[in-house]
Amino acid sequence: MNDIKKKSFYILVLSNFFFFISASAQNTIVTGIITDAKDKSPLPYVTVLFKGSQLITKTDAAGNYRLSNAGAFTQIQVNYVGYKSQVLNIKANTTQTIDIRLQEESQSLTEVKISGAKRARYRNKDNPAVELIRKVIEHKPMNRLESEKTVEYQQYDWMQFSLSNLSDKFKNKKIFRKYQFLFDEQDSTAVGGKNILPVYLRERLSQNYYRKNPEKTKVIMLADKHVNFDESLVDNNAIGTYFERMYADVDIYKNNITFTNSQFLSPIADAAPAFYKFFITDTVKTHTPNLIELSFIPRNENGLLFEGRIYITMDGRYAVQDAFLKTGKGVNINFIRAMEVKLNFEKDTASKYHMSKSHLLVDFGLGKEGGRGFKGERTVIIKDYKSNVEHPDSLYRGESLVLAPDAEKRSDQFWAENRLDSSAKDKMKIYSNIDTLGQMKSFKRLMDVASILFIGYKQFGTIDVGPFYSFYSFNNLEGFRLRFGGRTTTDFSTRWYFSGYGAYGFKDEKWKYYGSAAYSLNNKSIYKFPQSFIRVSYQRDVDIPGDESKTAVPEDNIAASFRRGVNNQFIYSEFYRAEYMQEYANHFSFNIGFRRWRQTPAGTLLYESFDQNNQLIRADHITSAEFNLELRYAPKERFYQGKTQRERTIEKYPVFELNFASGMKGAFGGQYEYQNLIGTIDKRFYLSQFGRSDMRLEGGYIFGKVPFPLLDIHHANQSYSYQVYAYNLMNFQEFVSDHYVSLNVDHNFNGFIFNRIPLLRKLKLREYATFKGLIGGIRDENDPNIHRNLLQFPKNEEGVARTYSLGKEPYIEGSIGIGNIFKVLRLDMVKRFNYLDNPGVSEYGLRAKVQFEF
Repeated sequence: MNDIKKKSFYILVLSNFFFFISASAQNTIVTGIITDAKDKSPLPYVTVLFKGSQLITKTDAAGNYRLSNAGAFTQIQVNYVGYKSQVLNIKANTTQTIDIRLQEESQSLTEVKISGAKRARYRNKDNPAVELIRKVIEHKPMNRLESEKTVEYQQYDWMQFSLSNLSDKFKNKKIFRKYQFLFDEQDSTAVGGKNILPVYLRERLSQNYYRKNPEKTKVIMLADKHVNFDESLVDNNAIGTYFERMYADVDIYKNNITFTNSQFLSPIADAAPAFYKFFITDTVKTHTPNLIELSFIPRNENGLLFEGRIYITMDGRYAVQDAFLKTGKGVNINFIRAMEVKLNFEKDTASKYHMSKSHLLVDFGLGKEGGRGFKGERTVIIKDYKSNVEHPDSLYRGESLVLAPDAEKRSDQFWAENRLDSSAKDKMKIYSNIDTLGQMKSFKRLMDVASILFIGYKQFGTIDVGPFYSFYSFNNLEGFRLRFGGRTTTDFSTRWYFSGYGAYGFKDEKWKYYGSAAYSLNNKSIYKFPQSFIRVSYQRDVDIPGDESKTAVPEDNIAASFRRGVNNQFIYSEFYRAEYMQEYANHFSFNIGFRRWRQTPAGTLLYESFDQNNQLIRADHITSAEFNLELRYAPKERFYQGKTQRERTIEKYPVFELNFASGMKGAFGGQYEYQNLIGTIDKRFYLSQFGRSDMRLEGGYIFGKVPFPLLDIHHANQSYSYQVYAYNLMNFQEFVSDHYVSLNVDHNFNGFIFNRIPLLRKLKLREYATFKGLIGGIRDENDPNIHRNLLQFPKNEEGVARTYSLGKEPYIEGSIGIGNIFKVLRLDMVKRFNYLDNPGVSEYGLRAKVQFEF
């Protein structure tokens, strides 16, 4: 009995002890919203703290705050510049909600009630916060890197991409039973939730140099390490390039900060006072020099703007010491639920502040916050920052980015000694995890399915079969058409590359085919930059004169089979080609080649002319043989690079192209002697908050006498899809020229207008406006109406001409469009402004385009 009493006593003591521990561990949590006492508007970036402590929080843009700690605090203090401070009693060790109304410093509550006056609206005039930000803007030139003669520093950065917000139920599904080792856990309150699945990690170490005069940058990549998927499944370089573009460097001193091809206005941009509201929210006197905390919110919550705070040095330089930027929930950008940027700055050897660390965090997803998605992070560390150190010119010669020998083969010991961010050490298991994943058969099967869905090819050993979306199509000439093709991969050879297809039309009962053989001169894939190869090919297929893709191997698909209007004039094209392609590291390239092209009219198209006796002559075909030279210069061009294809990323840098072709009469069956010169300039213009414009200026001139099939047949579009570089209300073969100039402008307002309309801004729609103008004509020597021995312009079934030359009046069409419908669809209402009397044309047309944009 005594033993029972003793045990009961011990149990009672232990129970009380654990009860005491659990009670003492109870947090004091205070939440609420802080508003203006007069107009009830929420107050952003109000300072809230437990009185007598350094435990501080700030309200967000909507005035919400949350303060939490295990201490037994009984009071909170609220401070806000321009308002009276308040001290309020709270209950210790409990969770409570306290909404607070702050009174302006200049007036009492009684005075407000008596006067009934409304609080003055926010304005820039006589606003000390705006005066301060203008000082920051004024001093930007002296605080930027470009203010020094030379700058050099070492940079380390790591980048990670993970599946995020994965529930325990999702994690424990049968399909993931073999992949549990891939999952990672973090604080459940962090962006991405408790369970994440890292799928990509990359680390880099580089030495960076900048020279002001003449301006030049040089980056020597000392080390580069990233996860490696099986190259037969995934192109690792393509993944790295894609992620690198998404996580660009952040320079707050630039007017615009680019993320995912969208420009966000910097809070210290020259035009910032017109787009942001600024508030002085704190003064930090414990720092040398003293700092002022300047908080800001966007005037338009849907604009490409940040909210957050910056700390400004009060030493006469007005430099940024630290910055915290984030996007609001209403920002008009797709698939990004949240984005945060933290910047830290340190003094350099000249007592100027330079960025020492940046951390970018992005939460990607299709659904609402908290749903499954992707989490992206990038941290940049800078050390050994020096200015005004002279180096010989030889350092800056050559390419701006140079990969050091063995940069991709650095040892684990090297990384352990040079990894500047200690938190990155915890991520090392990702490398081995992905290596293990790549060897799993179930993962390889999954990647096979993904390759078919997103790329269109299925790999069988050393051959890719596809593209699957071109297996079936139809048109008026061929009717039902089947096609089957494939190509070799680098597993077959890194020198030799073969590709081809065969197709059959069940209406015209003819076979079409294509075959090519290429030899790589640099022992690398012919699809990757820099290209260097020799290729010969033969192709026989159906073409539509004036179709934009007439000079390329057609990639038929079911969507392109649906066309408007009359579409019954075709040609059977037979091509023999030989070419030498050479690209250089500075992004200059040339292509020298030969092409023999035999055109046979088909459908209702006829090649007719008149002899000296005015008798009608009908030609079975025409043949041209020409020498080609294509020159291209695309400074700082980057690609979305795949295993066997690549796509240029459209950026602010121009692309110049010059194409020259010389027809050879009497050689290889060529019937005509001529020279064709075409030049194009492509350029994207970023206009910050007003969106961006893509512009193409093109001009061409044909020297010599040629029939109409060899004239420039202007690109037309008779499908219902919107084509950016074609005339969407022009019919095939409608206009031809031997000299022309065209201008194409496609402007995306990025929601600048719709973001200001209360009901529409929730839909995050985007506005488009386009202009397409064409000036051209035909010289008398190439006009079949003057020289009847030339092939006559085609006519329709009623005998009415359907092909014309442009007169003194330019062809003009334009459109206004709405994009981002369901995040993937763009609709344009297109208007044709002239030449409306031509047969079979429409003044208006609705066109659709599927496009994925952030």
